[in-house]
Amino acid sequence: MPAPSAIRGTPFHERTGPLCQAGNWRRWAGHLSASSYEPTHEHEYQAIRSAAALIDVSPLYKYRLSGPGAATLANRVVTRDVDRQEIGQVYYTPWCDAAGKVRDDGTLHRLGASDFRLTSAEPTLKWLHENARGLDVEIREETEQVAALALQGPRSRELLRRLTDGDVAGLPYFRVMSARIAGIAAEISRTGYTGDLGYEIWVGAADAIPLWDALTAAGAPFGLAPAGMLALDMARLEAGLLLVDVDFVPAHRAIIEDRKSSPYELGLGWTVSLEASNFVGRAALRAERARPPVWRVRGIVLDWESLEAAYAAVGLPPQLPGTTLRDSVPLYAGGRQVGYATSRGWSPTLKTYLGLAHLEAGSAGVGTELEIEVTVEHRRRRARATVAKTPFFDPERKRATP
Repeated sequence: MPAPSAIRGTPFHERTGPLCQAGNWRRWAGHLSASSYEPTHEHEYQAIRSAAALIDVSPLYKYRLSGPGAATLANRVVTRDVDRQEIGQVYYTPWCDAAGKVRDDGTLHRLGASDFRLTSAEPTLKWLHENARGLDVEIREETEQVAALALQGPRSRELLRRLTDGDVAGLPYFRVMSARIAGIAAEISRTGYTGDLGYEIWVGAADAIPLWDALTAAGAPFGLAPAGMLALDMARLEAGLLLVDVDFVPAHRAIIEDRKSSPYELGLGWTVSLEASNFVGRAALRAERARPPVWRVRGIVLDWESLEAAYAAVGLPPQLPGTTLRDSVPLYAGGRQVGYATSRGWSPTLKTYLGLAHLEAGSAGVGTELEIEVTVEHRRRRARATVAKTPFFDPERKRATP
């Protein structure tokens, strides 16, 4: 029997390892990733929302598509119209199977006319090769060769502009530029998974430690702190961002059809360009758009007084989750189950208990009153909840460019 593959550190592990005080590690794509650096993640979350945070996102799968057929391959795979993507523009995009069900999502960076970087949560190399038949394109996985840091938070721009030779302050939302950060060659994208002002920095793995050191040395006046996955999970929930294997199941790993979701069902219809080249799943999505929807992913907000009453019935104050919960719980309308909540938790910024949910289309209208199952002292009870728009947290600074 072959030995299991070793879990390895990222290119930043020489710095992040000693900072992880509680040894609170988790596995992410075969890499060690800190759940939190401090014993609790509250300070790390506050750095994201009120100062600046460094998040090691190197375990993301990264693929470089280059050559005359690179744009054609991208158009075959993603649901966006790559012909309209400008050099220096970043697309958020899902990609689907032939039935129009989402396999994964990620970002597509157009670095040149025939040069792209695709990031994904799931291994995607085989899928890219399957769709590249007959094309003159080079597909190269660079997951290990490229280190990635997310610099997120309202003070991230001020910090980055001190160290960068290019006009990083003028970089628009979802654009990417080449620059030098403290003399280190990098690509900087105005992207992130926190729903806040922020950037992602892409450098060669050999430059990871010098980059970390330069940012942390300059970051003290800006309140810079390293942040782990628990703080990131809380921020992305407030931003209404989906997490693979939690808010949706990749179609190629779904055991039954009911676990699969289309971009329209996930609230990602805005990413589907049916007039684009004949990408995988386009015919199925065109047919789906022409008929009434069946399911929708929506936000939900729990009613505080109802939650308080459920706990008061057994003599307890409301018990709020300290981290984002990822287990599925039923949602009801009119006494009938109409869906289920996936991610949910307490928002420290909005002072609200909120979540994401899959709902039958007839119960997915904003403002619809629901009931959510809560467990109080080992007994199942119900509290009121309301369907809400996402993102819950959407500050102007996220997109604004001075």
